[in-house]
This record gives sequence, structure tokens and C-alpha cells, in this order.
Amino acid sequence: MRFRRLIVCSILLVLVPAVPAQAEDPPSDKLEAGLAVDTGLVRAIVEVATPVPVEDPDVQVVLQPPAQPFMVVEASADSLDELADDPRVLSIRRDRAYPPSLVSSVKVIGADRAHAAGTTGAGQAVAILDTGIDRDHPFFGGRIVAEACFSAVDQGVQSLCPNGQGTQIGAGAADAETPACQHDGVNLCEHGTHVAGIAAGNGGVAPGANIIAVQVFSRVDDPETCGEPTCLLAFESSLLLAMDHVAALAAAQPIAALNLSLGGQPSATSCDDSEEGRSLKPKIDDLLAKGVPTVVAAGNEQEEGASFPACLSSAVAVGATDDADAIADFSNRGPLLDLFAPGVDVESSVPDDQTAVHSGTSMAAPHVAGSLALLKSAFPGTSGADLVEKLKAKGRPVTYQAGGAQVSTPRVDVYAALTDAPQQPPVAEPGPAPEPAPESPPTDQPTQQHTPIPLPTVTVTVTVTVAPPAAPASVCTRGTASNALTTAQWAVEITRGKGEIPDETLNCYLKLVQKASKVFPEVTKASSLGRAYRVLKASVGDRARLDGALLAAWLNWASGAYDSASAFAGTSTFKATVGAAEKARLSPKSTSAQLRKWHTKVG
Repeated sequence: MRFRRLIVCSILLVLVPAVPAQAEDPPSDKLEAGLAVDTGLVRAIVEVATPVPVEDPDVQVVLQPPAQPFMVVEASADSLDELADDPRVLSIRRDRAYPPSLVSSVKVIGADRAHAAGTTGAGQAVAILDTGIDRDHPFFGGRIVAEACFSAVDQGVQSLCPNGQGTQIGAGAADAETPACQHDGVNLCEHGTHVAGIAAGNGGVAPGANIIAVQVFSRVDDPETCGEPTCLLAFESSLLLAMDHVAALAAAQPIAALNLSLGGQPSATSCDDSEEGRSLKPKIDDLLAKGVPTVVAAGNEQEEGASFPACLSSAVAVGATDDADAIADFSNRGPLLDLFAPGVDVESSVPDDQTAVHSGTSMAAPHVAGSLALLKSAFPGTSGADLVEKLKAKGRPVTYQAGGAQVSTPRVDVYAALTDAPQQPPVAEPGPAPEPAPESPPTDQPTQQHTPIPLPTVTVTVTVTVAPPAAPASVCTRGTASNALTTAQWAVEITRGKGEIPDETLNCYLKLVQKASKVFPEVTKASSLGRAYRVLKASVGDRARLDGALLAAWLNWASGAYDSASAFAGTSTFKATVGAAEKARLSPKSTSAQLRKWHTKVG
């Protein structure tokens, strides 16, 4: 089973008229790069101008939501190429899947003072698109007013909707305490309850606001995809349906914000024109036109940029700071971010009526979503876009260096935004450390000591029953290595018992690669240590050798040896060089000579 085909959502009906110019595009231009060289079945979103009856028995339609301009299918590359011949088909792209981005903080942003003044978010709602919610948790006090579930289903992919289907609407639809959420005594669906508690729990930012809980994740029981026995992933098709559902609800009830604490590929620039961006941005724009800003976690890759979909220009991208307004070491940062908010050691609700402490930009985003609920309850006639600008104008400036320039990103101060108080004085982050001296070329054996960034830990406090503390969990973020390793050295590191880097850190790096790369694991599996080792050791075939070099390059990025903007291959940046190499790898027209050229440059 391939990672990017885990879920295929299909839509047979369309709301837009046919566009002759698009219908005349060559079929190859309609296929996303890489689909033509895929050798297995692919889960894909097919955008259509008018309904397209699928007659090919080799094309399985797995989802047909009504009144949507797309359908989701599962098919081979050849069958997708034939489907693209139909003039009613506008484009075909992978149905991508995204993982979750993993309260003294209420005082940091001034929410406690807002509560004392009588502003609690009452009369507003916050939509939480996440892993569901603990419906009877005392944090929520009966304020969950709507529930829905859009959870993709496929081979090895299980719906998290309580009814076992791909869609469920109504009370109980977003329940996070179902058997499907359990694995070895652990609740896999904890994330959404924690996020909802920050935004609108009794101890959260907007304790008077209502909650709209939408389950958008699916359970994947595939170690080769997850790098562990099971994991949760949100597929693009599920997000599209969920956002349309919230947009429809906005016509009947006030919704102050939609929160997305999940993320995919990091980007240093706006991703509006990416394959995914062209699909998701119109949904965000439609919500904003209805008064509902989309607040998105910026990502935990420690990059100068934001992960998808926070990199979309109309999303509200939120990075993480600690309670002293220092940028969290794991947080993305830079001009793409709209706001910072507390995201280090944030205590909130988790299933089974408990609370837990987690860190991540996932925890920062709901501080902003809750703040918008407070503002909207105080200024109901002000547009969502203007309320976002008010938060940005009144936030405490955090200044730092990014991309060789000074950047200032406001840390949310909701009380100042409510009362029009002056901004708090700026806080300056220390500048970057000097570049290390050039190292001698690496040998065949690892010569460096990797020291991943110390990460915040997770502790669990049981509020109803006494239980042993849970094992600490860390934020998966990039490391701080100073030297790059060769392909052969990475193979040694991944070999059990031979390398110096702990397996936990290596698995974290592979998860980061999975989010950042177009090749892994869309075309080539490398989610587990065993699979990654085989990719690194492959020596037969130009594409296989290029895969090994690309995986080593991405591991060097994940370990911190390179940033996206680092000089690479002599005359370009890491992002530009690796991006061009992946484009060549994904093109069926690339010759052996071209593949060898990119292997030499990347390797």
C-alpha cells in the first residue's frame, strides 16, 4: 500500500461550468508530476468540469460526495492517463495525507483579563477540524453544538467515524473515545480534545464559546507508511469536505474561526500555486468571505517558512513561543507567519476526563482561534479578516533574524486587541550563531556526534482517577547537526546496532522527510528504518540510485546539517537543487543521463 494513495475521495458532480481552454490541455498536463511513473495503484483526486461516468473497471471510485467539483479514485498510472483524456477532466492529483502538528498561557495573551471583564466568547463558536473530541469531558460543559466526521477509508485505512463509514453528521459523529481510536491502551485521538480545550475549554482562551467538532483523520495500520504499527492521517479530500461543511454551518450560526492544527510540506514562500494550494485556498477564501478565518499551525520543522496549509496566503499562520515570549526551538518562523502564540508546555484536556501537557504549533494555533472568538463576541459586526488584523496590530512584536533580514511577528495579545491598549514593548530574539568552519570531506564512517535539540516533554496529570505518569513524549523537530553525512553513512546510521543516532530520532527524521519530500513516500517507500535502509543501499537502476541520494539529502536537512536556504551543490540552495532533482525523478521523460546528473549533484 502506497502512502499517497491511502485515501481516494471521488466527486461526480460539479458546481462550475466547463472551461474549453482547460478541456483542450494535453492529458499529460492534467496529471500531477510523478503520477506517470508510479508503478502501483494511486489514490487520486480528479477535478471535473461536468460529471464524468467512470466505465473503466480498473478505476475504482472510492468517494462521490454530492455537489462537489471532484471525485476520488484509485487506479494505476496508465488508467489515470486514460482518464485524463476525457475533456471533462480538469486535473488529477494525489489525495495527500497530513499528520497532526503536535493553562498559564491564557494569562500570557491577556485572556484572563478579558474573562474578568466579562468577555468569554459567548454567542460564538470555534470549529476544530482535528481527531475528534471527548464529548463528555468536563472542560466543555455541554458547549459542543455540532459534530461531523469526514474520514477516508481504503485498504489498510480505517474510518474514525463511529458508524464506520466515510461520513457521519450529527451528535456523536466526532467522538474520540471509540474503539477505533484505541491502540495498546493509548488513545490515538487525543490531539483534537487537547486543541479544543485550549481554544474553548473551561480553562481555555474562550470558555464561553461553543465548539463545532469535526473528525478529519483516518487510522492507518501500516508500519511501512507510519514508521510504527499505527498512526492517524488526514487526507486532503476529507479536509475539503469538512471545510465545505463548516462553510455551510456558518450561514446558520456565528463561527469565529476554524482551527487546523495539522500540516504537510514546509515552504519558504507562499504555496498558493501548488497543486494542493490551488484546491484548498478557495475553501479558505470562501470561509473568510463568510466571516470565518482559518487558523493553521505553522509547523514544527524549525524552518524559515510554514508548512502546508499554513503557507497559503489567506490562512492565519501561527508559530509557537514559550511563556517568556521566546520562539520555541521547534517552531517554524519568518515572514510567512502572521502571529506567534504560546505553544510550549500547554496544559489542556485529553480523553477520559484527564488533562495533559503538550508542546507544538498545534497548541499555539487554538490560542489564536479562541482569541478570535473573544473578539467576535465583543465586536460582532466586525469582519473576521479585520479581527485578524486587529490581533496582528496589537500583538507584542517578537523580532528575530530570518533569511538574512530582521523580521517582526506579533505574539497575540487579545486583551490589548479588545481594549485598544498600546502594544507591549518588543522582545528581541538572539541572532543566529556564526557559521561553523568548513569541515574536511566525510569519510565512509560517521565522524560527527548528532545532538538533536532538547525537546519539551509531555506529562499527564489525571484529574479524576489516580494513575502513573505517562512516559514523556517529545516534539518531533529538526536536529542541530553541523556536518552532512553521505548516503553510505546514513545507511550505517540506520543499521540497527551500528549507528550513533537513536532509533527514535531517526524515525522522527523520516517523518519530517515524509512531510517535506515529493518522492518519499509518494513514489518510493522510506517511512520505516528497514525501508529507508534499502533505499539508501540500492545500486541497481538510475532512479533507485537517485532515490538513495535524495533520501540522504533529506535526512541531512532533517538532522539540521542543511536548511532550505543553505548553499548546496555549489551554485544553488538546498531547496532549489533537491526540488529540481525530485522533479527529474518524477518525470517519465527523464533520461538515464539526466538522472545520473542529478544523482551526482545531490549525492
